[in-house]
Amino acid sequence: MDTIIWRDSTDAGQPPPSDDRSTLTLNVNGSDRTLTLDHRTTVLDALREHLGLTGAKKGCDHGQCGACTVLVDGRRTNSCLLLAVAQDGTRITTVEGLSHGDRLHPLQKAFLERDALQCGYCTPGQICSAAGMLDEAADGFPSYVTPPAEAATGAPVPLGPEEIRERMSGNLCRCGAYPRIVEAIEDVAP
Repeated sequence: MDTIIWRDSTDAGQPPPSDDRSTLTLNVNGSDRTLTLDHRTTVLDALREHLGLTGAKKGCDHGQCGACTVLVDGRRTNSCLLLAVAQDGTRITTVEGLSHGDRLHPLQKAFLERDALQCGYCTPGQICSAAGMLDEAADGFPSYVTPPAEAATGAPVPLGPEEIRERMSGNLCRCGAYPRIVEAIEDVAP
């Protein structure tokens, strides 16, 4: 892949966009980042290789494991499937952006307290997915296991173990820490 240039919005003298590169701005964890990227660069690669944010992991690189999950405009997304140039102007939150300084996000704290990880490789994606899932349920989005009577109301969906397992099914854990992951999410769920 061609060399990719990172620059912030105050940099001058960078090569201009070309037929195979474009300049775009992503708001990453609350900061605008202007990048000139090869058109084939995924959001995952932009985050990891060009912004130094290594929380999101490259697992399968096919959108099947969830290790790369980040929040894009508040919705959980597999960053390995998104071309960065198509995300110009979006707001991206990685696991690094969930905490507030030294204060952990409630999900990060619950994962630690419940020992909801073993090797930890999938944990950043699990936590970002859980954060997005909590918002989806609060906004009334049903899942496959949401009872039809509840799904029809549009009210916040109660999150019991079965609902959490279904909603988190796109995030795989090779170590099998699923019971503790569900418990950690239950601790934070309203």
